[in-house]
Amino acid sequence: MRKNQSAFTLLEIMLVVSIIAVLLSVAIYRLRGSLETGKMVAVQADLQSISTQLKVYESFNGFVPTTEQGLQALVARPSTDPQPSRWTQLLDSVPKDPWRTPYIYVSPGRKNPAGYDLYSAGPDRQPDTSDDDWGGY
Repeated sequence: MRKNQSAFTLLEIMLVVSIIAVLLSVAIYRLRGSLETGKMVAVQADLQSISTQLKVYESFNGFVPTTEQGLQALVARPSTDPQPSRWTQLLDSVPKDPWRTPYIYVSPGRKNPAGYDLYSAGPDRQPDTSDDDWGGY
């Protein structure tokens, strides 16, 4: 005599797995735009923070670091001229953008000749292209 057994068939299990896969792919597609927005916000926050530290550096020394000294001047005392008179470590390390590329710093700037340019090379990781992110500046 056969006992009455209840279990899921392979077809039912495959159907449920397929439905879950479709729902996950739709969710991932919809979140993709949020990820890009998050990266843009992160760049804006980083650039604002670095700009603040550059202003502190300038208030201590009367000038911002040169292009050659770069943002590293906020981490370690520059060894090239002009030497800062009141150097203080302002950052633990030079930050990188969300694409793991160092931020671009040029002083005096091409876009801002009276000051400096500070921006992210963007998703293509190439400076001076159309996808550069200036953080709203």
